[in-house]
Amino acid sequence: MSANKTTQKTAIAAAAEPSPSSSYELRYSPAEIEPRWQKRWAEQPDLYGAEPSTSGKPKYYVLEMLPYPSGQLHMGHVRNYAIGDALARYMWMTGHNVLHPMGWDAFGLPAENAALKNNTPPRQWTEQNIAAMKRQMERIGLSYDWRNEVTTCLPEYYRWNQWFFVRMFERGLAYRKKSKVNWCPECCTVLANEQVINGYCWRHEETLVEQRDLEQWFLRITNYAQELLDDLSKLNGWPEKVRTMQRNWIGRSEGAEVAFQIEDEASASEDEHPSRDSGTVVLPERDDVKPSGKSVTVFTTRIDTIFGATSIVLAPEHGLVKAFTGSNPTLADEVSALIDQQKKAREGGDIAAIEKHGVFTGHYAINPFNGERLPIWVANYILLEYGTGAIMSVPAHDERDYDFAKKYDLEIRIVILPRRTTDPENSGAEEPMLPYTAEDSLLMNSGEFNMLGNQEAQHKMTAFAEEHGFGRATVSYRLKDWGISRQRYWGTPIPMLYCEKDGIVPVPDDQLPVLLPENVEITLEGGSPLGRLPEFINAICPKCGGPARRETDTMDTFVDSSWYFYRYTSPTDDKAPFDSAAVSYWFPIDQYIGGVEHAILHLIYSRFWTKVMRDLGLIRNDEPVERLFTQGMVIKNGAKMSKSKGNVVSPDEMIARYGADATRAYSLFAAPPDRDLDWQEDGVAGVSRFLGRVYRLVMKYADRVRPHLAPGRAAYSEPLSPLSLALLRKLHQTIHKITVDFDGRWHFNTCIAAIMELVNTLTAAEPSITAGEVPDLVLAGILRDLVLLLAPFAPYLTAELGKQILGNETLLRAQWPKYDESLAREEEIEVPVQINGKLRAVILVARDSTEEALRDAALADEKIQAAVAGKTIVKIIIVPGKLVNIVVQ
Repeated sequence: MSANKTTQKTAIAAAAEPSPSSSYELRYSPAEIEPRWQKRWAEQPDLYGAEPSTSGKPKYYVLEMLPYPSGQLHMGHVRNYAIGDALARYMWMTGHNVLHPMGWDAFGLPAENAALKNNTPPRQWTEQNIAAMKRQMERIGLSYDWRNEVTTCLPEYYRWNQWFFVRMFERGLAYRKKSKVNWCPECCTVLANEQVINGYCWRHEETLVEQRDLEQWFLRITNYAQELLDDLSKLNGWPEKVRTMQRNWIGRSEGAEVAFQIEDEASASEDEHPSRDSGTVVLPERDDVKPSGKSVTVFTTRIDTIFGATSIVLAPEHGLVKAFTGSNPTLADEVSALIDQQKKAREGGDIAAIEKHGVFTGHYAINPFNGERLPIWVANYILLEYGTGAIMSVPAHDERDYDFAKKYDLEIRIVILPRRTTDPENSGAEEPMLPYTAEDSLLMNSGEFNMLGNQEAQHKMTAFAEEHGFGRATVSYRLKDWGISRQRYWGTPIPMLYCEKDGIVPVPDDQLPVLLPENVEITLEGGSPLGRLPEFINAICPKCGGPARRETDTMDTFVDSSWYFYRYTSPTDDKAPFDSAAVSYWFPIDQYIGGVEHAILHLIYSRFWTKVMRDLGLIRNDEPVERLFTQGMVIKNGAKMSKSKGNVVSPDEMIARYGADATRAYSLFAAPPDRDLDWQEDGVAGVSRFLGRVYRLVMKYADRVRPHLAPGRAAYSEPLSPLSLALLRKLHQTIHKITVDFDGRWHFNTCIAAIMELVNTLTAAEPSITAGEVPDLVLAGILRDLVLLLAPFAPYLTAELGKQILGNETLLRAQWPKYDESLAREEEIEVPVQINGKLRAVILVARDSTEEALRDAALADEKIQAAVAGKTIVKIIIVPGKLVNIVVQ
């Protein structure tokens, strides 16, 4: 068990056990207290409302990722929301103007699947779930301003999805094409690349994704690939893990595209082809090599190795392969087998681990740098969607190419070596083990580029290719355009029409929204259910007035969540997606909280959407989120808490047993927020007992302290007793720790543990407090600040205690306790004493002890006296307040 967990268990055990002097008649009853305050708060609709931008207060936009309305919250949700709620309450108490909204990511497949299973229309199922989850959130005491609520399945929201789509279509950012897509047989719809996790559906973790050819709508996210990559450097408030995940997903590669001419099938014998001389590149003349007029373009990040290319390898579905197989049935069958192998590897989740197979096409390409004939192969490890779907195979200097060449006995030619190996003075040095891929190298066997360093060679060889018209410098990205077409019902209709005369035509703005029909028969056969509704499909072309056919695909639900947080700032606006002035005030989001599983999906899409809206002139910010926090998961029985695993714990059950405050406080106390939490119900019970101790402690002295907490009361001015100073010291040390944690680390677990320690200190002093040894005014300040420190974590209990001792209806905007360094400072400190550099004792001395006093105290210590007995003290080194080191012989 870690020290941190041991400290927590000790703190909670000590804080939860009643002392002999506890007043059992002051019984803490969350079942009585919490519903009363919940009702009172519900009667104040503006309680959690943000103030106008003219308030003069610093703004703070704190947001947790909106949930899918699946029907019930579990403790994984509670943990996420409790983190954001504690932060929002702290920010209110520190004088900020806080926006803290909540909404519903309400479109999606679960509603349709439930409709199929329960014969319930998706809208009805969704609205029922929203009502249930909202009731749970209110019972937990979450500080959301429901006047800002956003529900993405309502026309007043998805109208703007359609409006954005039309704007993107007008700018060439939305387009339709036929392509190979990911198909989930369980979802019966297309998935974006980002929704395929190791070959499996992101929603159905045991369902292998298939490959299909379909006409689909795409958003050109690749237009923003470089900016998405560059702007990661601005996101210093994001976890480095998330930035790295996005950086890798975008996958920028600098290199060159090089066109290799395809040799005409009627070419002369190999000795008729030009080759390299010993020192100069000889460009092949078209008449000499008899090119076919066709070419294949490869993308390479290592053009410096092009003289080592011994074959061209194509993806099985490359267009050139189709041309080769058209007249060669045997080759067609072999390529078909490669496609099947690749498909199985994709579905297995690790295409990189595929066993490499290939087939020679019988065709050749011409290396434009040296005129060599390179056999053209097709291999299952080359993917059509990466680069150009074709590579130059350089076996000596690429691991995959090396394995392939060894398997098929292809030539392996070394063209780069370490600098030391190519140094004439080290000519006897051994060649490196192949494949040799290091970049700090020199070229050999490369014509006029011999002895160039690889970086210089890449630059000169790319320029050479550009000069002679067969290549160019280029950048490739792993990121591909976002396919948003979904062949399901419960989503935003894509606002496009198909007219025989005018082609693809967008729906005019004044005809938006294109409403999603009600009472649709949902099946998993024959594509989108909308395709079986003539009244939906049949439309009028806005250009020619003739008949048109409406698009029946709906949008990926990640469109809904890509911009919802902007809508929160003006959720009832019917003239625009949002009020740009409101967005200008509130954005970027100061703190966003959610799971790391959205690092690629939601977060990269929302960054893209923000940049598009900026370019549309709607907003001025480049990024939506200033700071991102990814909370750990809640684990039960060794697995992430989820419905699919059947290990969820309902907050309703915990609240019924222990109260909402104990339930949410435990979720913050049991582990640091960024770590996984191993669920233990005993921990909730322990936190509940601790809150009961706080209740009894404050209520026991409420009558004594209440008069001293009225506004305008003077501060205590008489000399304080040692006990009063000790209690104040503990209080201000606690204030300092919690304030620092809220402003930085967010170690709410140790914050709550520190409050427990403070309560322990007060409980131990109860006999003296009861006897009047602590002035009522001092006690009043301590108990007031104790309640305020606990307020972000246990709002119901602290509201009740605040009402009892402060007379306030709410502590939401009460002033956060002020830290006094002079009161927090320990009067005595521990100073280690060493002998010849080895620790022998620790002495307790006054903080301001002089060097002479430290010397005398160290020599007076019994352990030190025994250790130096019979020895000669050579010197004593003193670092005031830090260390005493006695040097002896």
